[in-house]
Amino acid sequence: MAWITDLLIAANILALLYFLVVNGSYITLILLSWLQVRESRRQDNLFDLSGLFDTDLYRSASILAPAYNEEISIVESTRTLLNLQFSNYEVIVINDGSTDRTLDKLIENFDLREIDRYIPKRLETELVRRVFGSKKHPNLYVIDKENGGKADALNAGINASRKDLIFSVDSDSLLEEDVLKRMLTAFTLDQETVAVGGVVRVANGCTFRHGVVDSVRVPDSYIERAQAVEYLRSFLFGRSSWDYLDSLLIISGAFGVFDREAVIRIGGYLTDTVGEDMELVVRLHRYYIDNKIPYRIRFLPHPVCWTEVPDNRKTLGRQRNRWHRGLADTLFRHRKMLLNPKYGRLGLFAMPFFLFVELLSPVIELAGYVLFIVSWLLGVINFTFFLLFFTVALLLGVIMSVLSVLLEELTMKKYDRVRDVMVLVLYAFLENFGYRQMHVWWRFRGLIDFIRGKKEWGKMVRKKTF
Repeated sequence: MAWITDLLIAANILALLYFLVVNGSYITLILLSWLQVRESRRQDNLFDLSGLFDTDLYRSASILAPAYNEEISIVESTRTLLNLQFSNYEVIVINDGSTDRTLDKLIENFDLREIDRYIPKRLETELVRRVFGSKKHPNLYVIDKENGGKADALNAGINASRKDLIFSVDSDSLLEEDVLKRMLTAFTLDQETVAVGGVVRVANGCTFRHGVVDSVRVPDSYIERAQAVEYLRSFLFGRSSWDYLDSLLIISGAFGVFDREAVIRIGGYLTDTVGEDMELVVRLHRYYIDNKIPYRIRFLPHPVCWTEVPDNRKTLGRQRNRWHRGLADTLFRHRKMLLNPKYGRLGLFAMPFFLFVELLSPVIELAGYVLFIVSWLLGVINFTFFLLFFTVALLLGVIMSVLSVLLEELTMKKYDRVRDVMVLVLYAFLENFGYRQMHVWWRFRGLIDFIRGKKEWGKMVRKKTF
């Protein structure tokens, strides 16, 4: 039995090394995100002071909002898009074969009439049946097409767009009024910018009036509050730090701006993946590096999009399963970039991080739980060590979450009540009991489903938040 003990000792040492490397990486990313958020804040203030937000120096933009069975929120979200503080933009809502009253509600509320608008087919899509224009809002267009999925709907919107930039946004999300101008500052600052992402925040618990945030509040339930903390951690310290390293691999499908010609040049969104948002960004990186063309892909921590998150375990589990399958699919498609010095920091740092820390972490974490329990039961490690390790792991997770909440309070200050901030700090601790373990399991199942070839999107059940 000695060999079993030796094997368990070796496995525990490897687990400890993995733990140290992962948490060391997270701490480094937190420090880098602080530097990047501070710099972004400075640039944002310069734009405010210069009055550039009041000029027409920005490039024009087409906002693309794919919609499938969104009758609950489609009218309010479309109104929000039409009220943005920007002069040269159009809104294109793509009705992707909805089976509910999504199209009817758009027609009724925006006085839509069928129009003859030429749509070049630069990207292959499912059949476009009709195009509508609005008498009330001359910059609003609605495309009615056969169902082909979100990526296909976005490609149809790209074909129909006539502006320099495309702004992809979920039709069940709400944007702050100045968000488009703030997103486009990156294109103004650097002409080589081809894509920009912004912050997605949890709308659950907040109140909205006429499509504008009236008050920002934390949600009521445990699972929604845990997601509020998770979103802060993911966007404010995760993506800001990768932006600092010029190695951003993800721009949320709910909230991103792209150079239209750049997206068309690489073939648009792929329709045979559930992670079309991340895959597009990685493919942009790869195209520009392969062709030795200077470019930038950015993340800005101040433009905010509000979205409704799942309020039950079943829907959330399907969402996280799909996200993990999308991550696995993207890394597999672009595996040539992994540890390839040709792709610089992307190949040597970002891709390995997303493979070993993000993709494989649920496998390693689940294995770690089993390993430590078996080692403790067999006497390979004592209870004091087991308890100490668990405590340190818990504290590091709490520290990262608390720092994310405090970073939000120091920079964004969206929560105007001390009570809400304290609730988020509390849930930075509580999410480690139950939510984290469920999240690990959902991601593990997602990886297994990817290996088994599952391609289904998964039904998302929503209630009206706005």
